Amino acid sequence: MSRFVFFRGYGNAFEGLGYRKWGTVMQDDLTDAVKWAVAQGIADPNRVCIYGASYGGYAALMSAVREPDLYRCTVGYVGVYDLDAQRSSDIGDHEAGRNYLKDVYPPTKAERVAQSPAYGVDKLKIPVMLVHGAKDVRVPIKNMNFLIDQMEKVGKQPEVVVVEPKEAHGFRDLQNNVNLYTKMLAFFDKYIGP
Repeated sequence: MSRFVFFRGYGNAFEGLGYRKWGTVMQDDLTDAVKWAVAQGIADPNRVCIYGASYGGYAALMSAVREPDLYRCTVGYVGVYDLDAQRSSDIGDHEAGRNYLKDVYPPTKAERVAQSPAYGVDKLKIPVMLVHGAKDVRVPIKNMNFLIDQMEKVGKQPEVVVVEPKEAHGFRDLQNNVNLYTKMLAFFDKYIGP
């Protein structure tokens, strides 16, 4: 049985606590949640994988980098893997997006590198699945390509890569989704069982 906790009504001040801390305290929250679920007997520590899309794809890969022994596998779907690559996304096309990047992203290059999973791939110990749409302008595919290049530099590679040439930031085509989730379920079954 799954249990979900939803937090509502914490407001802008609560949201602001995560600003400039994507790869630090925001990741600590994910780690703490997994450890809590294991301690409560809700999750089996030998059967935990992490998956997410967009920021969630970032968080899934960053979790695997920061906590290489906590998870059995990870899936990043249209994820941000290099914070600086996002400066060329469509987010910067509008004032609100530019303000978001200014307020939320770490201000220095060193911090952005430290908080980008692509620069920590040497710590990865688990199988990786990556998914991207070639026409994604929200999180350009160069994020995924850079991550793969960085993995190759340390003798690693993703086990599964799914790229759909006509998709953007999240797959829309039914057959593409069937293909994606069939591969993802097989990946999870392989590492954490049915």
